[in-house]
Amino acid sequence: MIIYIDKAHIKHKKVLLRVDFNVSMKGSKITDDARIRATLPTIQKLLKDNNRLIIVSHLGRPDGWDEKFLLRPIALRLHKYLPNIKLIVVDDFTTEGAAKIFEEQKVGEIIFLENIRFFKEEEDPSTSSGQEFVKNLASLADVYVNDAFGVSHRDCASITEVPKFLPHYGGLLMEREVETIGHAMRHPTHPFAAIIGGAKVSTKLKLLFKLTEKADYLILGGGLANTLLYALGYPVGKSLCEKDCVDEVKKIVRHAKEHKTKILLPRDVVVGDKNDTGKAGVVKKISDIDHNDDILDIGPESQADYAKAILSSKTLIWNGPVGYMENPEYARGTDFLYYTIAQNKSLISIVGGGDTLAAISKKEYLSTITHISTGGGAMLEYIENGTLPGIEALKK
Repeated sequence: MIIYIDKAHIKHKKVLLRVDFNVSMKGSKITDDARIRATLPTIQKLLKDNNRLIIVSHLGRPDGWDEKFLLRPIALRLHKYLPNIKLIVVDDFTTEGAAKIFEEQKVGEIIFLENIRFFKEEEDPSTSSGQEFVKNLASLADVYVNDAFGVSHRDCASITEVPKFLPHYGGLLMEREVETIGHAMRHPTHPFAAIIGGAKVSTKLKLLFKLTEKADYLILGGGLANTLLYALGYPVGKSLCEKDCVDEVKKIVRHAKEHKTKILLPRDVVVGDKNDTGKAGVVKKISDIDHNDDILDIGPESQADYAKAILSSKTLIWNGPVGYMENPEYARGTDFLYYTIAQNKSLISIVGGGDTLAAISKKEYLSTITHISTGGGAMLEYIENGTLPGIEALKK
């Protein structure tokens, strides 16, 4: 059982708070700070209870110290939301000079550690130096709180190892993610629809098998759908397609029939040049695709098919766009699905995945989505397995 901070008595403590501030960046500018905002309730509660916070996060996949992956811009954005809180960034918590900063930290202050992945031990904690790193990190605090659902599928020092050395709890975001997604998978209100898009089917084979056992409708798009179409004998031209996954995909189709899950694939698509941002693509029936065509979005007939399933559903999970989102000409199918979901007022909807969130983050009607998950890979693994390494580490 996990104890969350709203059920615990955490006051006047030094709290090591693991968050997922791996936000979208363009250079040094933040393009989407949803993950920062999602953790604010946890931060505010811990501060209100007179704790001293030490925030731990990562950004990207640096190989050692790299200015491109500094968390300072993110710390500044957090301070914008907490303007009355003193916030100090510590570049290297392991140095003697940093020790004084931790000793002098006052109640209600935040120490923000630089990118934890600047330390190789973060992602390889099993070595002797890795274990020493874990102990040093744990020694900074009295209590550990994990509010980083989006990275809790990783077996790394600050997620799975530090809880072994400190009293440990889940944050409010972690609680919302685990309970909302978990309940939707264990006790969905039917009809239950799952929209799965994105480029590759190879990374989602296990997920698709799981969903064919649960969902009434499995709605597919993106490069992932091309592979299924190819496996069923349809031409896909020069479109993104993983031909080496055909045998596995055919198993999924058979598995869906056995469980009476209806797989919805595009009947028509938009083909074109993905690099031409000024020219709209051409709508074609799937049977009319020729060898030079590149499938980049779903067509209007497919939109209508998908909308019918969405509007008749009571529970829905969505991960992955159904078009080539990098070019706005091929974002129409994804936009259409989003607005269809927003129309269904009785729908319990859970949306996750970095590309999906980027597609909808600036849209109106976001309040109609029941739960926007901060996890992409974590959300998928949680659906597949019913747990994550970071969740298991929090269990008492």
